[in-house]
Amino acid sequence: MSPLAQPTAKSPEPSQAAPQPSSPLDRFFKISERGSTLAREVRGGVATFFTMAYILVLNPIILASAVDMNGTHLSSAQLVTATALTAGLTTLLMGVIGNVPIGLAAGLGVNTIVALQLAPRMTWQDAMGMVVLAGFAIMILVATGLRERVMNAVPLGLRKAIAIGIGLFICLVGLVDAGFVSRIPDAAHTTVPLQLGSDGHLNGWPVLIFILGLLLTLALMIRKVPGAILISIAAMTAVAVLVDQAASVPAASWGLTVPEWPGNPVAAPDFGLVGQVSLFGGFGKVGLLTGCLFVFTVLMSCFFDAMGTILGVADEAHLLDEKGDLPNINKILMVDGIATAAGGATSSSANTCFVESTAGVGEGARTGFASIVTGALFLVALFLTPLATMVPAQAATPALVTVGFLILANSIRDIDWSDYTIAVPAFLTMVLMPFSYSITNGIGFGFITFCVLRLAAGRGRTVPVALYAVAAVFAFYYLMPALGLG
Repeated sequence: MSPLAQPTAKSPEPSQAAPQPSSPLDRFFKISERGSTLAREVRGGVATFFTMAYILVLNPIILASAVDMNGTHLSSAQLVTATALTAGLTTLLMGVIGNVPIGLAAGLGVNTIVALQLAPRMTWQDAMGMVVLAGFAIMILVATGLRERVMNAVPLGLRKAIAIGIGLFICLVGLVDAGFVSRIPDAAHTTVPLQLGSDGHLNGWPVLIFILGLLLTLALMIRKVPGAILISIAAMTAVAVLVDQAASVPAASWGLTVPEWPGNPVAAPDFGLVGQVSLFGGFGKVGLLTGCLFVFTVLMSCFFDAMGTILGVADEAHLLDEKGDLPNINKILMVDGIATAAGGATSSSANTCFVESTAGVGEGARTGFASIVTGALFLVALFLTPLATMVPAQAATPALVTVGFLILANSIRDIDWSDYTIAVPAFLTMVLMPFSYSITNGIGFGFITFCVLRLAAGRGRTVPVALYAVAAVFAFYYLMPALGLG
């Protein structure tokens, strides 16, 4: 799931009498035709990069903190390379093919699914193979014209609930990874599953870094400071480095990453994770049905998030036609599908469209040339891996809590809470994701409950057949153990 940025002020409408193209570059990207200039496109591309750049830190932290069925961790340095490489190439592709000012990178939410649901049941290569398959499925849906039809089959309330549930799940992951909350060991013989800090209290410098980082992030966001998340991560990393040196904090207190200056901030990228994929190996580990549901979960997360982001950014840039449609949307959706598969192929997790692209639109970007600039900056970041790998989780995870809030704030108002046939499934979808620590469970029980309640209300005909079929698959999946099949 791409994180949500603070809404930007509406940019002025492009001029009705656009000047004639002044160069082949202008003609190709329709810069003058859309009422923009080369300077605005460059400025917008730079703004989008700096609002998205935090993903170079967060994505490696989320993926490297998890282990696969063999107890294997992914290398943080290699993950930084994979994240920057895929974001750069897919954003360049969006600029050239889609010609819209939209940046792409590893989606928050999807990487959590991969790290906490797929990887523990199989190897990393298997998990990334399922991401590739989800990307292939998206491309097929786009090519056949089914993507928009499938999206329309799921009611708006459930789509919003899926986004909110993932936001709450991301928030919980951030709190746990920061050490702000922790699981109480079974040996404690208590019915309380979580506690504050490691022992019921907030202790140690790392937790203080997290608290200060969260307050700083929120304060910058309230002040509408561009790049608030990235500024907070950089500032708290600097504080963490100073604290670690001055207070001699035990390395174990920081978790996987100790905040230490790397010496030389520039290094050659490590492409060791690129191509480490097993397309169908995961099915041998979890079975055909469970494997298909895992692919479906990744697909669902990418599917609706990207559609909403694309239309939202396009509306902000005044690229929609008089009917509210985006011309050439299938090209844009195809690039999004390619980005999902490419993320799996590089082990950076599924890449998707980022709504932070509105920052570039606010600077005047209207065309794909802004995406060219953003993509090029991500490729430059390939050589700055040491800076990204010195960031401790406590400096980065405030972004997860903030993103969780923003997703909820931007989505919850669109659910019709007066209609219980949608409100109850939406509620279950939202709460079961963090409470069961599974995004799949939230989607599954949400779909099943929606179908059952609509039938109970005598409104069964309002449910698309496709949704009944998906709900039936989920129901069978949950009944498998009772039937002796799982």
